[in-house]
Amino acid sequence: MSREAVPAAATGLCRLVLLCLTPAALAACQLAPVYGGGANSAAAQTLRGISIPAIPDRSGYLVRQALLDRMGGGEEARYRLDVALDDQITGLGIRGDDSITRERRTLRARYQLVELSTGNTLIDETVRTDSGIDIVSSDYAVVAAETDALERLSDDIATQIATRIAVFTAANER
Repeated sequence: MSREAVPAAATGLCRLVLLCLTPAALAACQLAPVYGGGANSAAAQTLRGISIPAIPDRSGYLVRQALLDRMGGGEEARYRLDVALDDQITGLGIRGDDSITRERRTLRARYQLVELSTGNTLIDETVRTDSGIDIVSSDYAVVAAETDALERLSDDIATQIATRIAVFTAANER
């Protein structure tokens, strides 16, 4: 056996052992998939049973649409998701002529998941995300970059909210 074959065989054996031990280690820590059971899982059913009222402004429209895309819907609403957004653009880099060279757009969402039958608030949390924007000489390019950043931030906020609701639901089902 060549000297190069020994490390390759040892690496392959290590990978095989690791592959075999990983499921046992995950079972020992009681890790379970959030969407175990697919469309019939508690997380999926909860997400489909959430109504999302209109959220003001363009950022609210984008976040609401992204949430509807993730949660589906169609079932009778058992929960209401109230979302309040804070959208800010802050100037960062400043040139000698006091013009801004970079902006940070921050989108923060405070959301509450309310059970409609009791009026109890099940989740009351805040999520945030931000994006950097380069300021160039073209005003059109800057507006396009700010709009693109808002679309990406809205999508990220919706993903964070849907994920946290799914994890909360799965954790309370055990």
